[in-house]
Amino acid sequence: MESFEPVIVAFCCHYCAYTAADMAGSQRLPYPSNVKIVRVPCSGKVDALHILKAFEKGADGVYVAGCLEGDCHFKNGNDKAARRVDYVKRYLEEIGIESERLMMVRMSAGMGARFAQVATEMTEKIRRLGPSPIKAAAA
Repeated sequence: MESFEPVIVAFCCHYCAYTAADMAGSQRLPYPSNVKIVRVPCSGKVDALHILKAFEKGADGVYVAGCLEGDCHFKNGNDKAARRVDYVKRYLEEIGIESERLMMVRMSAGMGARFAQVATEMTEKIRRLGPSPIKAAAA
């Protein structure tokens, strides 16, 4: 049996999480190449449909990465994103998909090591869960 390599989509806010990913690269901190970064102006702009579409298009796991609590460049977009992620997690459970496949993380622009750690931990978690049930249904 071939080993499973998960596809993970990371919606990263431009000011913090995306900059942290860039810092991880600049510092040559290793993180899995299967994490596909989607830069968004603010994590609050990530709609439930964006998350669900990522799963529909083949993601095995998704995370939304925003600014630290109380530090959003758009006032409270990161809090909106966190509420939206919680809502989608409940929806995933209702339709029979593990809610662990989705998470919200917060980080500042200077947290390159945290970005690499989150990417690695998410990849390991999804590897343990296996391929997304959506992929299995489509096959």
